Amino acid sequence: MSAGRNVEQQIALQQRPPSLAMPSMAQRPRPEPSFLPLHGGFRDHFVTMPEAKYRCESCRHVLCKPRQTECGHRFCESCITDLLSKPNPVCPADLEPLFEDKIFRDVCCNREIMALKVYCRSEKNGCKEQMSLQQVMDHLEVCPYFEVPCPLGKCKEKMMRKDMSEHLSRKCKHREITCEFCNHKMALTELQKHKDTVCPAFPVACPNHCSFSSILRSELSSHQHDCPKAQVTCSFIRYGCSFKGLNQEMREHESSFASEHLRLMAVRNTTLEAKVEDVKSELMERYKVLPSLSSRLAEVETQYEEMREKNRQLEQKLVSMQKLMSSHSEKLLEVEMELRELRPLRAMREEVEALRGSVENMRSIVSSLDSGRVGSSSGSHTLGSLEQQLSRHDDMMSVHDIRLAEMDLKLQVLETASFNGTLIWKIRDSKRRKQEAVASKTLSLYSQPFYTGYFGYKMCARVYLNGDGMGKGTHLSLFFVVMRGEYDALLPWPFKQKVTLMLMDQGPARKHLGDAFKPDPNSSSFRRPTAEMNIASGCPLFVAQTVLENGTYIKDDTIFIKVTVDTSDLPDP
Repeated sequence: MSAGRNVEQQIALQQRPPSLAMPSMAQRPRPEPSFLPLHGGFRDHFVTMPEAKYRCESCRHVLCKPRQTECGHRFCESCITDLLSKPNPVCPADLEPLFEDKIFRDVCCNREIMALKVYCRSEKNGCKEQMSLQQVMDHLEVCPYFEVPCPLGKCKEKMMRKDMSEHLSRKCKHREITCEFCNHKMALTELQKHKDTVCPAFPVACPNHCSFSSILRSELSSHQHDCPKAQVTCSFIRYGCSFKGLNQEMREHESSFASEHLRLMAVRNTTLEAKVEDVKSELMERYKVLPSLSSRLAEVETQYEEMREKNRQLEQKLVSMQKLMSSHSEKLLEVEMELRELRPLRAMREEVEALRGSVENMRSIVSSLDSGRVGSSSGSHTLGSLEQQLSRHDDMMSVHDIRLAEMDLKLQVLETASFNGTLIWKIRDSKRRKQEAVASKTLSLYSQPFYTGYFGYKMCARVYLNGDGMGKGTHLSLFFVVMRGEYDALLPWPFKQKVTLMLMDQGPARKHLGDAFKPDPNSSSFRRPTAEMNIASGCPLFVAQTVLENGTYIKDDTIFIKVTVDTSDLPDP
């Protein structure tokens, strides 16, 4: 094949990065087949014309990664892929339909093709080597005629591998070179800029055009100080001399104007002495005032400390007054609520007393009528009406007695209720109540309600004297219950306040037993109640029965339980 065709082949093929070293075949690892064509078959210059069976039916080049169809024809892998991507693909040789699952790799054919002899791909550059297609990349790794790019990143030139040394040493514009003046190393392209701008040993001309025609750049600043043609000002300019001229004129000026310079210095010295005297007198005046200022400062510091102490005392009084006012406000609110409850109770009691008096009067009339009955019809009629009135009054009294009992119970609950988040529960007849629990008559007891505030959460405690669940028969179980309150709509939910449960020690040691927990926000026990009360949550194994009975936790057949709810971070509704 011609050299022009070889150029076409090399453009279409992938190339590996060049290597300046030329290792032996035994030292190099097996190269990857990156010499394969990007598309279609091999276009290399073969020593002997390949047989027709090695050519692709589509591109007509020597097969690359051969694939054989069901009809027996061979294609390059990329060519058959292109054919299969078309709708209703057919074999171009015999127009037989193609099916992807009926196409397979032709390993034997591939082995034969890779053994075919080809000329080096650098044949146009003068390489006469012949090798098998399999060995092309191995040869290109060491071929002296193969074109490789310059290893210096900024240089974009390509040359044959055998010319690389000469390129790097003589031709490359980006090769490293040493400045002949300062011995600093840099790229050749930067050498001239280096000499023109920063090289400290490069000879430069004096900017004042003096007799020194060549001065090292590093010595230029010191030369400027001594250059006879440099423009300078008189060193006595601070004293008032305004002379400006060349360096060579300055020496003559200094010698001829020495007396004038001394006069200027004397005038300046006199002025400075006068200023020093003024400063001294001013300092003396201020020094005289200093003792009085020091005493005044001491007085001010003493007054400041007194004011701080008074302020601290006032703050303490203010805090105590705020606490007192808060307690008074709570007590006032309690009294108002009690009065609201007592007013209808008092009226009802008065009404009941009046009804009782009326009933007694009627009973006395009935008794007198019974004793003096004469059998008259009018008397019988009067007696019947009186009995009806008496029955009606009895019914009214029964209704009022029930309402009175309810109001008494409500008043009792109100009197014992707590509105600061703390419950003290007194359980009497503990022995009898425990026996009822053992006999499964009354398994648990509920405390009176208590609150975190007058408009806060409504809660109560629940106790199993004979235990519940895991603690049944062995422990006292104590639980906390969130109840439905009147102001739940104004409160944050779920309930998140810390709860402390405690069994009070009635002995002198006061070794109270307690447990505390933070509510689980995902538990239904602490969501807003939809029924009268939520499911109780607490400690089934609160205290063992042996500890309860052998300690001083039960006295006079009475148990005291304390429940505390943390209200410190509770917002106002």
